[in-house]
Amino acid sequence: MQASEEEGHARAEEAYEQEDVDGEEYEEDEEEYEFGDAAVATQCVEMAAGDSVIPTIRDFEAMEALLGKRKAVTGEQPQLDASPKRRKHGELSEAESANLFDQLMEGFGLRRKRRSKNGKKRGRTKGRRNKCSPEVIKKLGDATLLFTENRFKEAIPILHEIVRIAPNFPNSYNLLGSIYKENGEIDKAINFVMLAAYVSPKDVSLWKKLIDLALKKEDAALARHCALKAMRADPEDVGLKFDCANIYRALHDYQKAAEIYEQIVRIYPSNIVARKAAAQMYRDSSQIDKAISLLEDFVDARTTKIDWNLLDLLISLYLRNNSHGEALRQIEKAHQVLGSQHKLPVNLQAKELICQAYLGDMKHAEMFLQEVCLERSKESTDLVKEVASTLENMGQYEYAIKFYLMIEDVAVQNDGSPDVDLARCYMVIGEKRKAIPYFEKALERMKDNVDVRITLCSLLVDEGKSTEAIDLLKPPKNSESLSANIPDKQKPWWLDGKVKMKLAKLYYNNGKLEDFVETIFLPVLETLDIEYANRKVKPTKKLPDDVLRERAKVLGEERPDSIIQGCRPIASPAEVLKANRAKKTLEKRAASNEDTVKDDTRRAKQIPPLPGLLADVENHQLVLDLCRTLTSLQRYWDALQIINRTLRLGNDALADDNKEELRSLGAEIAYRAPDPRPGFDYLRYVVQQHPDSLSAWNSYYKVTSRTEDKISRISRHLKFLLKTKKDNPKCVPPIIIHGHRFTANSQHQSAAQEYLEAYKLDPENPLINLCVGSSLISLALGFRLQNKNQCILQAFAFLFRCLRLGGNQQEALYNIARAYHHIGLNTLAVTYYEKVLAMEVKDCPIPKLPFEEDSDPCGQQDLRPGYCDLRREAAFNLHLIYKKSGAADLARRILKTYCSI
Repeated sequence: MQASEEEGHARAEEAYEQEDVDGEEYEEDEEEYEFGDAAVATQCVEMAAGDSVIPTIRDFEAMEALLGKRKAVTGEQPQLDASPKRRKHGELSEAESANLFDQLMEGFGLRRKRRSKNGKKRGRTKGRRNKCSPEVIKKLGDATLLFTENRFKEAIPILHEIVRIAPNFPNSYNLLGSIYKENGEIDKAINFVMLAAYVSPKDVSLWKKLIDLALKKEDAALARHCALKAMRADPEDVGLKFDCANIYRALHDYQKAAEIYEQIVRIYPSNIVARKAAAQMYRDSSQIDKAISLLEDFVDARTTKIDWNLLDLLISLYLRNNSHGEALRQIEKAHQVLGSQHKLPVNLQAKELICQAYLGDMKHAEMFLQEVCLERSKESTDLVKEVASTLENMGQYEYAIKFYLMIEDVAVQNDGSPDVDLARCYMVIGEKRKAIPYFEKALERMKDNVDVRITLCSLLVDEGKSTEAIDLLKPPKNSESLSANIPDKQKPWWLDGKVKMKLAKLYYNNGKLEDFVETIFLPVLETLDIEYANRKVKPTKKLPDDVLRERAKVLGEERPDSIIQGCRPIASPAEVLKANRAKKTLEKRAASNEDTVKDDTRRAKQIPPLPGLLADVENHQLVLDLCRTLTSLQRYWDALQIINRTLRLGNDALADDNKEELRSLGAEIAYRAPDPRPGFDYLRYVVQQHPDSLSAWNSYYKVTSRTEDKISRISRHLKFLLKTKKDNPKCVPPIIIHGHRFTANSQHQSAAQEYLEAYKLDPENPLINLCVGSSLISLALGFRLQNKNQCILQAFAFLFRCLRLGGNQQEALYNIARAYHHIGLNTLAVTYYEKVLAMEVKDCPIPKLPFEEDSDPCGQQDLRPGYCDLRREAAFNLHLIYKKSGAADLARRILKTYCSI
């Protein structure tokens, strides 16, 4: 049953479009309906005056379309197997459709009149329809008199009585509709007039009355339905066709409006209004050739009297179709009709100018500028603007500028758009200075136009007026109060993402780093968060009820007080299909008491402050500049937030160089920040990418050595070192750092093992030799080692190798002296301490770790002179030996010589 109704509705659409638009003749005999008895009519009247729901007009239309020509099958039994094609599942035969339609009409209270046509002429017997009993005529006269005296309450019972006596008398329903119309109850008035119209469908006045009521109620669907019924009742009524076409025109259905206007033209070829309207509708529906064919023959046939509006429209169509020669032919013909003493109207002169310009002749433009004087009016402004924009599109910018300058003289009200067009023409020809005043003038009238503001700002920057450009983009001083007065749907210009980004770039280029950060930091951070959250938004399988109700509105508004429960929808077939599905879904949810799917804003994608931030490659540099600036301002946590979110979101959009730079900044933050833990992963990444870089490993070891959480530091540090050693077996720095870890924990045997492994890879490294020697010295002083002397000899072998590799430097001599001192060989220690005292070393710059140059741009060192000389340390240790041996005077002299200030 449901499938048949949907197919019926679709066929009803096709039937009405074919019947009402193509201009075919309507059936001479319109089917009429009647009430079965007075009780049914009375019940229907009560429903029309109350809130009861009765069968829908849409169902009636669908069944009418399924029936086709019902008269052909009224007296015959259907033959189901007569057609060679099998019926589709759910499709009704003509007889079944007729029975179903009759059942719907009976539910409405009406039944179809059946007439036997055997041996009779078509049509009803003349005069039979108007015969009524004298009692009905008298009561109707009384009710009409009461209506004229505005005694509506007394007239309504009389009309109800007439309905009871003569249920198929349309005048009673019509008068009831008029009463409710006077009372302002439009819905009830429509109900009763609709009853009268269905009882007497060939009465065009009733359908016209319904059209007026529907238009008064602003119900386009009902107005169209009644207009089609009226046209069916009187196909020759041109006024009805105009009304129907105007309804389609108001609904922006230009195709159907054009076809109905064309029907009028076929009936009355000399109707210029209909012909012009049809051409305009074809033009608006992008059917230029049809519009031209409607006007061309008619205009060519007029040799004496010319309709200038029609000719202007035809020439506009030629220009839109790029038929400039045909347009000129029509203009020359108009010249011949007028003669040499008269000039063409100004609008045709402008179109002649455009045609000649397309053909390469610009002298008509000069003549128009010199000879034509225009009045101040909107028509003159539109005319000049059309010519100027056409010349601009053709590349004739100098002439376009002249016409744009004319607008100032003829415009009644300038909204700023001509000034913008004029300024852009100046920009194209390279005269940017002349464009600035016109952009400023346009901005006075278009303060919220972001594009004009940004373009003017760029021109000011090119002219070296950066301060003025910044002032142009800065938010006003009372921006908070102004934002409070602006509606929520509108966004102030100073909150636009383009304005913020442009202002931030100006601040950065002018060295105003703090203003740069304050302008762009929060929008960038919020944009990255929203863009990342939008990636996680998944479309819901079930549409919210709000969306379904919005789709179902296409089928027509619910009319609880009307017998018209949804006329044919004014929409495309795809929209109607969506609406039907939405309606069925809502009905199923209501029937099953299913929980409604609420409109959850968290499931919807949000609009960020800076849309497409990482999608545009030009914005990547802005993000990098922001991270660098935040780092230089020591806002490390803010910089890390931007870095983390950018790398998380823009993994595909960012170039590899930009990714590396962001990670390097993260490593720098870990090195310089008081708390290195947030950026520790970036530093570890840099070390992984550059495992042979001593500077990278020095930075890594410095960060790990000052991490507060020692337990977690040791665990993560050890895992990373073991993994690095496994991945890079020949990498020396992680082995040395691993040995340092054992040394710090007094595990000298394991430390010596790590150092010796590094020695195998790099035996010529003085540091490794020093580490091996010191670890063996510490190991020899333990209690578990049996052959201590051999271990000590090996240690000094490595220390003397370090001395040889370092070129007998003071530091190597001091290390040997300190080793002898540590194991108790004081005589040998004194010898090497004296060698240290005999050498003087000049101060040299301390090697800086990565990124330390930025923290000390002037190269200043907060150290005292002599920080590279070890003589004071050697003298102090030597004085301890002398003091222990009893040589107090010698110890005192050593301290006085080298350790006194």
